[in-house]
Amino acid sequence: MNERIKGKRIMVVDDESDLTLFFSMSLEYYGFEVEAFNDPRKALSNFKPDYYDLVVLDIKMPNMDGFELYKQIQKIDSKANVCFLTASELYYKEFREKEYNALDKDLFIRKPIGNEELIKEIDRLIEDKEDA
Repeated sequence: MNERIKGKRIMVVDDESDLTLFFSMSLEYYGFEVEAFNDPRKALSNFKPDYYDLVVLDIKMPNMDGFELYKQIQKIDSKANVCFLTASELYYKEFREKEYNALDKDLFIRKPIGNEELIKEIDRLIEDKEDA
């Protein structure tokens, strides 16, 4: 798996700095290049179209939730490969059903998540996008 994912670029946005640190360390260990942000507004201002292989967004954040950030990213790069982090299934189901029905439930990663499971999920999401 290492050679295929080496150098793939991931943007991680979560308001919890310990989580972005965990994601960064885990993903970089396996060969991913990671840009992590704790403020969704800063992530948006640093977003580069056609640059990231995957953008990982927490849903519940102050100032701008993950779904709003997703909308803003889509305006910049409609082909951006995005997935969402959630600690609460109810929270994501409510938002998904309300405004984002078109989003596949497989685009959601449940927190907490272990290191190996995280790598498998990220790899799957990138591979799914490449196969599309």
